[in-house]
Amino acid sequence: MLTPSEQMRVIGSGASDIVPEEDLSKKLSRGKPLVIKLGVDPTAPDLHLGHAVPLRKLRQFQDLGHDVVLIIGDFTALIGDPSGRSSTRPALTREQIEENAQTYIEQAYRILDPDHTTMRRNSEWLGVLDFEQVLRLTSQFTVARILERDDFAKRYRDGIGISLHELLYPMAQAYDSVAIEADVELGGTDQLFNLLAGRELMEKMGMEPQVCLTLPLLEGTDGVQKMSKSYGNYVGLTDEPAEMFGRVMSIPDELMVKYYRLCTSLPVEDVDALERGLSGGDLHPNKVKRQLAREIVGLYHGPEAPRAAEDAFDRVFKQRQAPEDVPVYEITGAEEWIGADRVVYIPGFLAAAGVAQSASAARTFIDDGAVKRDGERLEPKQYVLPWSDFADRDWQVGKRKWVRPTPRAED
Repeated sequence: MLTPSEQMRVIGSGASDIVPEEDLSKKLSRGKPLVIKLGVDPTAPDLHLGHAVPLRKLRQFQDLGHDVVLIIGDFTALIGDPSGRSSTRPALTREQIEENAQTYIEQAYRILDPDHTTMRRNSEWLGVLDFEQVLRLTSQFTVARILERDDFAKRYRDGIGISLHELLYPMAQAYDSVAIEADVELGGTDQLFNLLAGRELMEKMGMEPQVCLTLPLLEGTDGVQKMSKSYGNYVGLTDEPAEMFGRVMSIPDELMVKYYRLCTSLPVEDVDALERGLSGGDLHPNKVKRQLAREIVGLYHGPEAPRAAEDAFDRVFKQRQAPEDVPVYEITGAEEWIGADRVVYIPGFLAAAGVAQSASAARTFIDDGAVKRDGERLEPKQYVLPWSDFADRDWQVGKRKWVRPTPRAED
């Protein structure tokens, strides 16, 4: 095991806050494995690199010899984490939560070592509290303290409703730390209030308080908004290798070091060397970004995947050719976007094929010059084509989405 100071250097790499840092040094100096906690509410089924940031930090703790407890918030998900929200989250059913939880666990194990991960559900302790116990727990917090949260304070100031059950969320997350006797809890920077609530509750209950470690929110491929499927700027953990490689290559150069620190398993000293090489002009950004894309693809798809993914990327972007395996969209002939005389409404096809979110979005892509057929760009407002100019052609939307419409073979 590394010395406490060496561990602190690894743990601090990429972290935003360690509160308080001296407490973590004291815990590490005892030479015993620490209990490292991450709680996640399974509110969505698919993970992206932004979700993976705290999981990567957990893996670092595992590699340092510490014990990781991943808490699936099947009970707190019934409330919905209000962090950063301007309105109450829609309620999920227990069936939705469990379905999402299973998918989350499968994807989390792409990063964590299953043999050194304890998986818990917080319904184990929150679901069995009776009303008297809940009252005793709530007595440990004041309304004024809860309203110190920026999101609650803003909603209260703006006259936006705050449901009573939302006020209980920080308390419920704090009790998770009590239940597992956490030494360290991880979360995004937007989670600091909740993490500190856990530290406060542990102190009030006569326990050694946890250290709060926050990690920055990861900007998406646009370099502006945080990574999110709703913004379309994400890199999914289950993306195909070529798609994943291409998405990583599209991030702005100034985010590369951050992605290396938060999204790869590269040693801290190697990332430091890359950062020095980039800032000093000794390393070419494109070369460093290609290495980053290979690292990330290899983490999620194995050591053989990066080479093929990079070849596919070069085929499309350097050689300006269609991918070798363009997805086929099978046409039955009964589609509503095929009109009389087999005239095809292209926006309807692109939406049905899943390369555009809607026909309206597809029209925008066409008008912006982002739709090509066999390498030729469609003209703005060119929404209709005859069958002969449509079927068995390679259609491209944007830089990385392809589809080939092919009539279904006769039985």
